[in-house]
Amino acid sequence: MLRGWLREKKGELNASTHSLDSLAEPQNPANQIMNDDLQAAEDGLANGTSSFHKMGKGMVAFLRATLGFEPEIMREASDRLTDAETTASADKRRAQRDTHAYRSAIYPPGSEYALCLAESQLMSAVVGVLNESLTESIRGFYKLRKAFVTLDGILDAENKYMRGLSGQSLDSRRSADSLRSQRSARATKGVPGGFGDDPIDAEKPEKPLLNMVRRTEAKAAAESTATANGQTTSEDGEEDEFYDADEVHDDRTKTETYAGHVEIEGHPKNLARPSLDEGSSNGSQELTPLKALSSSHRGLDHDPDSDIFSNPTDVFIHSGANLCFGLLLVMISMIPPAFNKLLFIIGFRGDRDRGLRLLWQASKFRNINGAFAGLSLLGYYHGVVGFADILPEPILTKTSDNTIQQDVQGYPKERCEVLLKEMRTRHPKSHLWLLEEARMEAMNRRLSTAMTILEASSKTKSPLKQVEALNMFEKSLNAMYIHNYALCAESFVNCVSLNNWSHGLYYYIAGAAHVEMYRQAKVSGESDKEKKMHAQKATEYLQLAPKHAGKKKFMARQLPFDVFVTRKIHKWEQRAKEWDVPFIDAVGVSPLEEMVYFWGGYRRMDSSQLQTSLENLAWSECPDNGTWAREEKDEKAVLAVLRAATLRNLKRWDEAVGVLKAGVLGVEKGELKGGLRDDWTGPCAHYEMGVGCWMTRQDGRKGEADCVRECGEWIDKAAKWEGYELDARIGLKIATAEDTLKKYHEAKKG
Repeated sequence: MLRGWLREKKGELNASTHSLDSLAEPQNPANQIMNDDLQAAEDGLANGTSSFHKMGKGMVAFLRATLGFEPEIMREASDRLTDAETTASADKRRAQRDTHAYRSAIYPPGSEYALCLAESQLMSAVVGVLNESLTESIRGFYKLRKAFVTLDGILDAENKYMRGLSGQSLDSRRSADSLRSQRSARATKGVPGGFGDDPIDAEKPEKPLLNMVRRTEAKAAAESTATANGQTTSEDGEEDEFYDADEVHDDRTKTETYAGHVEIEGHPKNLARPSLDEGSSNGSQELTPLKALSSSHRGLDHDPDSDIFSNPTDVFIHSGANLCFGLLLVMISMIPPAFNKLLFIIGFRGDRDRGLRLLWQASKFRNINGAFAGLSLLGYYHGVVGFADILPEPILTKTSDNTIQQDVQGYPKERCEVLLKEMRTRHPKSHLWLLEEARMEAMNRRLSTAMTILEASSKTKSPLKQVEALNMFEKSLNAMYIHNYALCAESFVNCVSLNNWSHGLYYYIAGAAHVEMYRQAKVSGESDKEKKMHAQKATEYLQLAPKHAGKKKFMARQLPFDVFVTRKIHKWEQRAKEWDVPFIDAVGVSPLEEMVYFWGGYRRMDSSQLQTSLENLAWSECPDNGTWAREEKDEKAVLAVLRAATLRNLKRWDEAVGVLKAGVLGVEKGELKGGLRDDWTGPCAHYEMGVGCWMTRQDGRKGEADCVRECGEWIDKAAKWEGYELDARIGLKIATAEDTLKKYHEAKKG
């Protein structure tokens, strides 16, 4: 992709010869990245010192870090990306001053280096947010903000160019050559919003960040010697000050309405829905909100063979800016209600539709940017969309060349299939596309086919250990969904040796699988030896889970599933003691079916697999379970939500409503929270009611408008629920539902 990735700088940098190259040659290191051969890419980039070399090396470390979450690799990625930022910033300024540097008809001078800077900042931000330090995580959000400013400027240049071609802001008779001359004459001017003197940078938003971090839960450690920890050099040569904050402690007073754990001086505590035009009460001490985004903001949507992309430098800038800005807009749009306060830190809102369109545009190009865009799109549709239930209907749209295709909203099935086929053709050696193919099959309720693909993929090992770990994790989930409990337990135990992210979760699900096998043995009358073996395995793995929980953290807090797992085990241990029964008999409603629900498994099951889930849930009320009469209402609410979700996926909606009303909605709220109770059932029941209303809006029993109105009411209640366990995960579903309802109402008005 980049000629600069393949050669070192020689003498005075000339952007026209060191910017870009195509990915036609198979030996190109960038091409190896998407063939799972990061070591080959590393070797090819090792001796280069240009901005492109350093960004490439940072990208290699970034992929290793985000696929494996190993602390050493994350630190290495952070160091490399910081170096890439520094070099790109210097090269950008030099290209803006150098009259011999490349001059684009579309972009201002230095845009290729500005893109390298933004890409490095974006990757560095992700690494920072995944870091266990709260300070590094918040700094990551500010890097997202800086990357946004630069990328928005690049795309704004594209829009101005398009307006010039169409005669909206320039004389229609002006040729592309004269436009190029005009751009060249402004060699020292920056792209609006981030290339020149940026008002955001000038105000140094890190100063209020310092105040914010120092007001986190642990004030004592904020004045410690950690002031020098993790300092980097900013673009203008000054150093940003950051202080490490202590970890979050769980003995705080819980607020009535969850609003995060970051308190910003001068702003109301309830920032669940911050406004972009919100005024500042402290003048320059507060962040300047960035401009709101518009879905109607259209840039270049031409194909790679267009004359507009005759220069490889412009191809790199266009595809890279569309990739990065698209990712930013989609990621921010998916922030769940529980974390809406982060939107204030970042300073802007996302735009999911526009972000997806930018990613689809980037995916057209046969370079590393196109490959990442394709992977991001498939990951979004098979992950986020595959996890949600309330989605807009697929619609057809017309492109600039009058081609009819599926729009980006909902799940554009045929379009995703074409994209996957194209990506497998471009990068035939990568196991990532096989993984996405398996996810696509699961998305279409063909889990057996998905398992066949994963099994075949595992026979030819990927050179990238992290891809093997992803493959094993996907196989483990699918084994859980198809009710192959022995394979599920074995696969999750194997995940422990392949990935360091959440060993507590892996052991928990392995133990839950043995709980199901124990119960099956009990019902079917198998030998005492068989029952004892599964009881021992279940107890061993389940009690092992809390010992491994809490070792990984996100923004200085324990992972949500680690907190969930620890509470569940403590709940069962306490009941075993109170009821004087073995631990295995104190386990409540099927913990495996509970995991199926949280991982979106019911959306992937066929009717026979859903029926098996109903049978598993029926165990709780059967005569073989001697403890059901002692269960509290929160445990019965768990059964109600899981049973209703299963019935809903079987299209037995009336039964699902009855179950929810009797088991959750008719129960006092106070009886479903506090202590070791499962407090997630209330908001989930409201969400399930909303899903049902959405599903039945066109069945003729009620008017569509009434169904959609009721759906909105249920979803709104779920969105405004006080803090509860796994609220971020459920919040993803709720955020997608809110986005869908917003689109629905806009379409009706429009």
